[in-house]
Amino acid sequence: MRRSLLLVPVALASAHPAGAQSWSWETMAGVASEYRDRGWDLSAGRPSAYGEFTAYHSSGAYGGVWAADIADYEGAEVELTGYVGWAGAVGGWDVDVAVWQNVYPDGVDVDYVEFPVQVGRTFGAAAVSAGAVWAPAQSGTGDDENLWVWTRFDWAPEAWPLSFHARVGHEDGGFAPDGKTDWLVGAEAPVAHGFSIAVEWVESDLEDGAVVAKLEWRR
Repeated sequence: MRRSLLLVPVALASAHPAGAQSWSWETMAGVASEYRDRGWDLSAGRPSAYGEFTAYHSSGAYGGVWAADIADYEGAEVELTGYVGWAGAVGGWDVDVAVWQNVYPDGVDVDYVEFPVQVGRTFGAAAVSAGAVWAPAQSGTGDDENLWVWTRFDWAPEAWPLSFHARVGHEDGGFAPDGKTDWLVGAEAPVAHGFSIAVEWVESDLEDGAVVAKLEWRR
């Protein structure tokens, strides 16, 4: 399971003038008090380090890789995701479509591919987005397809030192045969020199909730 889409590529892709074919890139490194994704505890309640590199083209195309430290998962202790996608504006909405290849080194029959899509729109200091991540039936999903759908709200007043976000998702399929609903609420603040801190409450109806603190650096 991956990072959640954030529509970051849309803003970067649209920052270039039309016709200017150029590349930009971003790196991110972070540490969290524990690694929670879609409500699942993937680090057994322990701290987790993670990082990401993404390259963006002015056409809206992008690609990159994500890595995170996880608890033992069928022999794997690292989660890797390579991805390619496109992000841009369509009819006044921000759209992001991609392909994720999820790899767990040393894991047995746990790798899988997913297809995420999302749309969003900004209204002043507020932004709303919704999306889905679909995985076809394959060995890494227990030979059953999997679907996670979600909606998110962000609020970032320009004069405030904090931004806020909330998300609700629902998952059915290979990872949640009986269905699972997850939710989170959180706040984030920039610190200095590319660093930011965030605190989230993450919970689902299948796992106990937890307060997750994060420290991230971006460049």
